[in-house]
Amino acid sequence: MPEVTGHAPGRPSWAELASPDAKASREFYGSLFGWSCYTLTVPEYGDYDVFTQGGVQGPEVAGMQQLADDAQPPSWSVYFDTDDIQASIDAVRAEGGHELMQPVRIADLGEMALCVDPEGAGFALWVPGRLKGAGVVDEPGAMCWVELACHDVGQARRFYGKVFGWQAAERRYYSPYTNLKLGDRSFGGIVDLDHLRENGYEAEPHWIPYFWVGDCDAIAARTAELGGRVLLPPTDIQPGRYSVLADPAGARLAVIAPGGGPPEA
Repeated sequence: MPEVTGHAPGRPSWAELASPDAKASREFYGSLFGWSCYTLTVPEYGDYDVFTQGGVQGPEVAGMQQLADDAQPPSWSVYFDTDDIQASIDAVRAEGGHELMQPVRIADLGEMALCVDPEGAGFALWVPGRLKGAGVVDEPGAMCWVELACHDVGQARRFYGKVFGWQAAERRYYSPYTNLKLGDRSFGGIVDLDHLRENGYEAEPHWIPYFWVGDCDAIAARTAELGGRVLLPPTDIQPGRYSVLADPAGARLAVIAPGGGPPEA
């Protein structure tokens, strides 16, 4: 697949890991996905790691920042592109969410803000500069889907529909599921957190990135071997076979071996 050079406003464009130990995370994800990594030194902000596919010179897959405060939980975050960051923040406020961090320009890389939805699930807004977001998506080793786990699916559909203009449609995989689409292509979904808890998955409302893998079972087993955890075991659903994992620090991510293509065309 050709390298991606930009993402449409409203679409997920980047996944970022907040890690308490950047060196350990580089080793873990390098072993798990075969990612390489290079480091950007950003004036006033310090070092920022960028995971790549196919060697250090390969396309960017995701980012990583070192947590400065031990009280902050390790996590994966999802970034959504916007061409007007203040208008997006105004929409977030109008629909019952709020910003955690006002817009800030990160040198020439781009402009970002951190927000939470009405249930407290965090996400980031991004106006691209030199960093256009993921240079590869929807193929092995890259982000191919994003998912919100929340309690009030109807509220989430209304909130994100107003903020980003997403369309939502019901699907049924292992449980009722909301499929999210922008334009003519699906990119993510919403799942009922209460249903997940019935299956032993404990979490607060959150966004999670999915990464495309060739063998879901092998990746889940390898995660455990490397010191991570399997939070939801490999399970067959209509788009493929998926699992929810935690890295050794506890950051949650999902993997899926799609059945012949991206999870939803």
